[in-house]
Amino acid sequence: MLDYKNPNLILETSEVEPGSFTWRSPSNLAIIKYWGKHGVQLPKNPSLSLTLSSSFTDTLLEYKPKESGDRNISLEFTFHQEPNEPFREKVVKFLESVTDIFPFLRQLDLTVRTGNSFPHSSGIASSASAMSALALCLCSLEHELFETLEDDDEFDKKSSYVARLGSGSACRSIFPVASLWGQTGEVEGSSDLFGLPMAEEVHDIFKDFHDDIMIASTAAKSVSSRAGHSLMDSNPFAESRYADAKRKLHFLLEAMKKGDLETFGRIAENEALTLHGLMMSSNPSYILLKPNTLEMIERVRRYREETKHPIYFSLDAGPNLHVLYPGEIIHEVRVFVDEELKPLCEEETYLQDWVGEGPVQV
Repeated sequence: MLDYKNPNLILETSEVEPGSFTWRSPSNLAIIKYWGKHGVQLPKNPSLSLTLSSSFTDTLLEYKPKESGDRNISLEFTFHQEPNEPFREKVVKFLESVTDIFPFLRQLDLTVRTGNSFPHSSGIASSASAMSALALCLCSLEHELFETLEDDDEFDKKSSYVARLGSGSACRSIFPVASLWGQTGEVEGSSDLFGLPMAEEVHDIFKDFHDDIMIASTAAKSVSSRAGHSLMDSNPFAESRYADAKRKLHFLLEAMKKGDLETFGRIAENEALTLHGLMMSSNPSYILLKPNTLEMIERVRRYREETKHPIYFSLDAGPNLHVLYPGEIIHEVRVFVDEELKPLCEEETYLQDWVGEGPVQV
């Protein structure tokens, strides 16, 4: 099985000059949700996402030869220009877990400076953007030191694999427009180990799709996604859920290839509510939706019924509503969003996002 372990990636530190890399990587919105895992960050069902654009993480990785001779991970870390020890500990743990892939990390003093363009831990997949940005920095570092990742496709594949080890959904953020993660007979080359680019498999209408993220709450979630995945192990509906997700993937792939917005929207909304239904049926159960989330859902449905516009909603593992629609109706929809949904948001705040072109090296 592919694991990228390479004990030969060892440095002659006397020949290494200090340097740095910066990557900006976006969050993504899963239409078919990933909820439940096994092994080392492996999904119980395949998922399909849209890559976002303005919800992103910027990560700077600086490196220099280590002055001490110890074998520990040496990391200075800041989040939004401030030290953050809990985040630092998570990143150190992740870096230690990938030293079989990047053994040279133990030979360097590292500095990571990172920050998001959106609220952390509120259900906009901050771990996806953060871990994909860090994985891209690590692969850039490997290539700079060893010239091993000249091929762009191989670079992306390895970045996706490494990102997955930090956060499952992060493996989908590596690719533009749309990405599939999880082995399925529906798509040749699909794998549980890394994401696949799907931009060439979707209709052009989805390449100009908008996602207005309505901030019902910026508070950190009461239950983390990591804990939520673990609760699926004892969820009485888990197995039927995984089968249902695989069935719906077939219809979603077909709809996105044809530009069938009605089928796309029906699946997106069903998946969003299924995700939160799984949370409510966990033991212990929990609820991440807020009263204003539900009110916004009702207003989106009513607006769609009245106007016949193809406007739909989705949710990540949090209370904030993603309002999805094609760019061709943006002027009409934005009036509705500003007048009907914005007043229901915390401090009347929402994020204007859209389907994007994936990560960029800054």
